[in-house]
Amino acid sequence: MLSRHANELYWIARHVERAENTARLLDVTYRTSLLPYQVGEPGLAWAAPWSVPLITSGLASAYYERYPELTAENALRFMILDPSNTSSIHACLDAARESARTVRGAITSEMYEDLNSTWIEMRDCDYEQIQRRGVSDFLDWVKMRSHLFRGVTFGTMLRDEAYHFIRLGTHMERADNTARILDTKYHILLPSVADVGGAVDYYQWASLLQSLSGFEAYRKIYSDVISPRRIAELLILRDDMPRSLHSCMNLIYDTLALLCDAQSHEIERMAGEMHARLHYGRTDDIMAFGLHEYLTEFLAHAARLSDEVNRTFLVPA
Repeated sequence: MLSRHANELYWIARHVERAENTARLLDVTYRTSLLPYQVGEPGLAWAAPWSVPLITSGLASAYYERYPELTAENALRFMILDPSNTSSIHACLDAARESARTVRGAITSEMYEDLNSTWIEMRDCDYEQIQRRGVSDFLDWVKMRSHLFRGVTFGTMLRDEAYHFIRLGTHMERADNTARILDTKYHILLPSVADVGGAVDYYQWASLLQSLSGFEAYRKIYSDVISPRRIAELLILRDDMPRSLHSCMNLIYDTLALLCDAQSHEIERMAGEMHARLHYGRTDDIMAFGLHEYLTEFLAHAARLSDEVNRTFLVPA
């Protein structure tokens, strides 16, 4: 497969997944912002709910270049509609549709029509329409369009290299998002030591699980109060949790094994090393090492793996 085609397919998947992840995070943030608690300690503005999507996405600096203060409307405009923000839902769906148009012959007609109709509807949205429709209803629509695209892809696409690059992009983006969300809550968002175990702490951990569709799974597996240790186990080590790091790395490693040859041994080795750490990892060891340190290290390895994927498969010759 031509590297430019592989590049477009890989980024179709990443952009669709990123749009869904942004919608998930914004939906939980919006619902959390309506809860009857406040964080009022001086100097802790980043504990406010609307800081979560900005910190998680690494867009706080870009946000403040455009907006003087942190408000719900400004954050929603920036994360949903701002075309200059390459991680906004608008920008992601635009990029996914444009990539699909470029490689239309490599995907099925159903996949292209799904992305095209999603973009046409997104293109006509403005903030006032989203408000009239309801913020949560709009974000649910984004999530459902992402689910629909994955379903159409799974149901109509030949299991060839094009399919493997789409699957690779989806799970590379998903693993990065899960690690960022978990690290943001654990390392940054707790307002003070006094709040550990309190209402703010509980609502933030519950919101984290909801943003990763893990709240019901947590209750089913543990049937207990929410604790950081068990959340770490669920979202890092359990391979039966679809958005866990272990589950994502299973699929990344298996996909790269199908794509790699004798000339791309290094990328398979890197993925295998990351997979082995998760496959044989223990929660006690992660917590003893430090959850923030573990996640920072994972994100660094994931960034290097992404660079190697780009160098090996995606950069046009």
